[in-house]
Amino acid sequence: MASCMRSLFSDHSRYVESFRRFLNNSTEHQCMQEFMDKKLPGIIARIGKTKAEIKILSIGGGAGEIDLQILSKVQAQYPGICINNEVVEPSAEQIVKYKELVAKTSNLENIKFAWHKETSSEYQKRVLEEEPQKWDFIHMIQMLYYVKDIPATLRFFHGLLGANAKILIILVSGSSGWDKLWKKYGSRLPRDDLCQYVTSSDLTQILDNLGIKYECSDLLSTMDITDCFIDGNENGELLWDFLTETCNFNKTAPPDLKAEIMKDLQEPEFSVKKEGKILFNNNLSFIVVEA
Repeated sequence: MASCMRSLFSDHSRYVESFRRFLNNSTEHQCMQEFMDKKLPGIIARIGKTKAEIKILSIGGGAGEIDLQILSKVQAQYPGICINNEVVEPSAEQIVKYKELVAKTSNLENIKFAWHKETSSEYQKRVLEEEPQKWDFIHMIQMLYYVKDIPATLRFFHGLLGANAKILIILVSGSSGWDKLWKKYGSRLPRDDLCQYVTSSDLTQILDNLGIKYECSDLLSTMDITDCFIDGNENGELLWDFLTETCNFNKTAPPDLKAEIMKDLQEPEFSVKKEGKILFNNNLSFIVVEA
């Protein structure tokens, strides 16, 4: 029976739809917005000090929504200063969307954009063959799951930081329900070479081992998974797929596995019950690494 299960990443359109349902049913966007408004200004307070140009490197910039929010905060902190924003993104489709977003966004006159269609490891390889330039701010938001060698990646990008520069990393928290779900059930769910289970707990341990200084804080977030417990609910089925990273989990998972996960998702270490809803712990962490 388990052999019928396949990774959600094997069906791109279903992955995109399940991700959309996740965003619609979670507070992830609100949580990120709050971070941008309240935390980011303090993080970038010194990155452009005494500089004629601020160099920003976006690793896994996607379609650019978060990147443009970051850039607007940098502009507000350093009005009139030129910003060189380079983006490393492996998806051609996402780069097209990013460029379209830039084209219809005002107040970007002092920002130069460059896009590189490559993975972070391809970028590393290319840059090592050239003379690596230093950066003032590097951000990696929800992308380290797709990196094969995380310690080498962190060491490499830490080496690219200039004076007063910082790296911002955002990923799921070690206090989240994801951490418990992956640790308990990861070996029984279909794996995909594209993606690995990693949380802030893993990352801080790696940074400690590398001797790199950092600060780590949680961003509180939940995902409403109530529909997962309603038979035949389409929204619930897609949320199941996203939670387990399994295509059509409800139809293909062995009954015992499904029953175990269903029971656990209602336990306090995974979710809270509030006003008749089951809210999965979707906490994120932001980690700030200094030069």
